[in-house]
Amino acid sequence: MNKQKKKRKGFNADGMRCPYCGGTVQYRSADGIYQDNQKGTMLYVCSHYPECDAYVRVHAGTKIPVGSMANHELRSLRRTAHHYFDQLHLTGYMSKQDAYQWLADIICAPLSEAHIGHLGEYYCKLVIEESRKLLDRSRRVKSIPRIQVLQGGAAAS
Repeated sequence: MNKQKKKRKGFNADGMRCPYCGGTVQYRSADGIYQDNQKGTMLYVCSHYPECDAYVRVHAGTKIPVGSMANHELRSLRRTAHHYFDQLHLTGYMSKQDAYQWLADIICAPLSEAHIGHLGEYYCKLVIEESRKLLDRSRRVKSIPRIQVLQGGAAAS
């Protein structure tokens, strides 16, 4: 099967403004923002950085942002949301494709727009909460000893 790489939509950073302070946005190296930038990561950064700490990294080798501009609090929420979301498919609870469809359904967006990097605080918190519920339910079911499940089934017959 010949897999074709997805084409990314064009992105125009001209006139991009910081959603927090309205400052202009600059395309620049992550040096001085990331403690270790050995990979040469590039970012879109608010011109008022560090007073306004909003930025977003870009896909390697492009000028296309990975998500939307975010301050420290939102970046932290997105990391946490991604951690719990990733557990849905890494634990085998669902396939990666099913996890992204679940995310699209949770945020009421098309599958093509189901990316944690674009979520605001409300939806990050919702993804964290709903992912935890699914993972907890999955762990409870897996923790029931097989003999109890069999006995419970036999007693119910």
